[in-house]
Amino acid sequence: MSSSRRVHRRPRPTGVLAAAPWLFGAALIVAWGLFVVLAAPPPYMMPSPPVVAGRLASSLVNPQFWPYVGATFAAAVGGCALGTAVALPMAIGIHRSRFLSAAVTPFLGATQAIPAIALAPLLAIWVGYGLGPIVLLCGLMVFFPILVSSVVGLRHVDPDVVDAARMDGAGRVALLTAIELPLALPSVLAGLRNGFALSVTGAVVGEMVMGGSGLGQLLTVQRDAVDTAGMFATIAVLCAMASGLYGLVYAVERRSSTVAALRRTSA
Repeated sequence: MSSSRRVHRRPRPTGVLAAAPWLFGAALIVAWGLFVVLAAPPPYMMPSPPVVAGRLASSLVNPQFWPYVGATFAAAVGGCALGTAVALPMAIGIHRSRFLSAAVTPFLGATQAIPAIALAPLLAIWVGYGLGPIVLLCGLMVFFPILVSSVVGLRHVDPDVVDAARMDGAGRVALLTAIELPLALPSVLAGLRNGFALSVTGAVVGEMVMGGSGLGQLLTVQRDAVDTAGMFATIAVLCAMASGLYGLVYAVERRSSTVAALRRTSA
């Protein structure tokens, strides 16, 4: 394969496209504010944007708030790491073994029909309460998207590149570590990107059902106190956490896509 082929990068959004998410977010806040002004719901049902913004600011400067954030972040990252540690080897096994693929694949879709809120009480009975069961719940939630993305990435590795490596004497292990996994990395990271968002959700659900000391537990306290503004502020922090993790993995994914393309053109 000629190394003179151009590597096409996905263009970064600029101008209006770069501002589009901010404009959309601003439009949602304006619509929210108009609804509060025109419909005049009771404050305990729908607080106004300035009230929520003030509550968010007071939470962020409160030292007692950050341990809640840290607990949820640790559970989400730990669950994602656990799900990846199980999903990636299984994806390799499914890719390499037709028997394992035929045996396991029909059951994978069924696991996604079970909602997290249904698994949490069972895990509390089987494993107990605290950080461990919450991490396990997060791992179960992220396992499937990471597994599917990894299998798809491995199966779509250019066969010409694989054949060329085999002709050069690459064994199964060298082929996997030097060719297949690096070229499948963008797909693996795409699954990980979605997995982080699901892991934050799993951490909150687990904390609300199985206890814990994170933002899910704080939401439970705020719900019982009918602190709607506090709940909005906590949800905003959860959204920022999920978006930040999503964006971080997306940046790594963009870089890995470029590296994978360079590997293909130089093969």
